[in-house]
Amino acid sequence: MTEDPADEALVRRVAEGDRTAYAMLVRRHGLRFRALAYRMLGAVDLAEDAVQDSFVKLWTHAARFDPEKARFTTWFHRIVVNRCLDEKRKVTPVALPEGYDAPDPAAGAEAELADQGDQATVRAALQALPDRQRMAVALSYFDGLSNKEAAEVMDLKMKAFESLLVRARTNLKQQLMAEKDRLFTVVD
Repeated sequence: MTEDPADEALVRRVAEGDRTAYAMLVRRHGLRFRALAYRMLGAVDLAEDAVQDSFVKLWTHAARFDPEKARFTTWFHRIVVNRCLDEKRKVTPVALPEGYDAPDPAAGAEAELADQGDQATVRAALQALPDRQRMAVALSYFDGLSNKEAAEVMDLKMKAFESLLVRARTNLKQQLMAEKDRLFTVVD
């Protein structure tokens, strides 16, 4: 009875183009490495592809194998693991569930245009305020500072800042009254 050749001897023969040696290595190690790839990738089809690609790499790069540095199985493990890691790095699109074409809850074009118009109206009203009033509104409402922090930024006493903010709100209210009905109507 003849003894099966060692993996390292088979790889040497594969490097010389021996298909029989290659087939022996595939039969000997295919299932083992497919199981490894499956554990890494979690899908049979991906595991089979990864191992097939790894065996193709064995066929094309067998001459690179150095039995002095590692056993065949150690070397081939690295090939399979690298192929699996490459597969895991790929971004795979996620299939949408059946009937996913739900209506978009975002505002439609008309509502978007109305909102942009509202913003333009408010911006214009802010720009019409005197500089210090505009700064008080911006610090309090847009930058989110407390009245104390905003007063410090503007180098004002707290009462003076609050008075400035009241005047700014009053001016804004007067400017926006003309636009009130348009700003607060619901767009269908």
